[in-house]
Amino acid sequence: MINILSWNIQCGLGIDKHIDLKRIAKVITSLGDPDIICLQEVARFDPSSDKGEASDQLATLSKLFPEHAPFWGPAIDRWYPGEPNRRQFGNMILSRLPVIQVFNHALPQPIPTTPCKHMPRQALEIVVELESGPIRITTTHLEYHCDKQRYAQAEYLCKVQGDITANQNYHHIAPDSGPYAAIARPERSIVCGDFNAVIQEEIYHLLNSESGENSKHYLDAWPIIHKEKVHAPTCGIYDPEQWPEGPHCRDFFFITKSLMPLLKDIFVDEKTKASDHQPVLLTLDTL
Repeated sequence: MINILSWNIQCGLGIDKHIDLKRIAKVITSLGDPDIICLQEVARFDPSSDKGEASDQLATLSKLFPEHAPFWGPAIDRWYPGEPNRRQFGNMILSRLPVIQVFNHALPQPIPTTPCKHMPRQALEIVVELESGPIRITTTHLEYHCDKQRYAQAEYLCKVQGDITANQNYHHIAPDSGPYAAIARPERSIVCGDFNAVIQEEIYHLLNSESGENSKHYLDAWPIIHKEKVHAPTCGIYDPEQWPEGPHCRDFFFITKSLMPLLKDIFVDEKTKASDHQPVLLTLDTL
C-alpha cells in the first residue's frame, strides 16, 4: 500500500492561533506515516505568513521528516531590500518513494472580470516509481478571490494531463540520454490540494469528469470509495471567523481512471485543529 496525504497547513497556524510545525508533523505521522506528503501554504523567510517568525519552514519540515526527500514549489519568490533571504510561499512535497522527475508549473493569472485581490499560484508535480510502474502526483493551491483565475488554473491542469496523454509515444523516437531523453512521465496521475472550489462550482465539474463536463481526464476519488456519502468537510469545522459558511469541502484528490483499480481508501481527519483545513489521506494498492 502507498499512503498519500494532502493538507493546507496554513503555515502551521492552528485554531489556537499558535504556529507549531512539530504539531503538524505529529498529526501527519499519526495518520499512518504517509509515504508522500503534499503540503500547501508553506513559507520561507516570510514574516507576513508566520506571525513575524520569518523562519525557513521548508528546512524545518524537511528535518521533521528525515526519511523523506523534500521538493519545493514556490508560488511567490520575492526580494525585499535589506533582507538577507528571499521571501517565498508555496507548495511542498515530501516523498519516501524514488522521485524520477520534478516539474514546477506557474498557473495562469488572467485579469479578473471584477477588480479583486489575487496572488500568483503554482502546482508542483513529481513522478514517483511504484511496483506497478510510475505515477505522477501534483499538488496545488488555486486562487481564492477570483473565480476567473481559479477556472483558468483548473483548465491548465486538465490541459497538462491532455498533453502528456497525447505524447506517450514520444519514447519511440527519443534518444537514450540527454535533455531530449524520454524519462517516465506517465498518463497515470493524481492531482490533490486546496482547490478553493466547492462541489457545486464549475471548477469542480471541470476536474471531475463524472459530472459530464469538459475534462474527461480526472475523477474525484471520494465518491469512488464512498458512493453517495457526502464529502467530509475539509475546512470550516473549527474556524467560523475565516469560514462563516461552516464546515464544507474544498480539498480534493482527483485521479485518472487508470488508477481506479488501485484506489483503496480516502479519509479526512476531521478532529485535528492544527490548521484551518483538515488533512486528507489517499491509499493506493501498489500492485
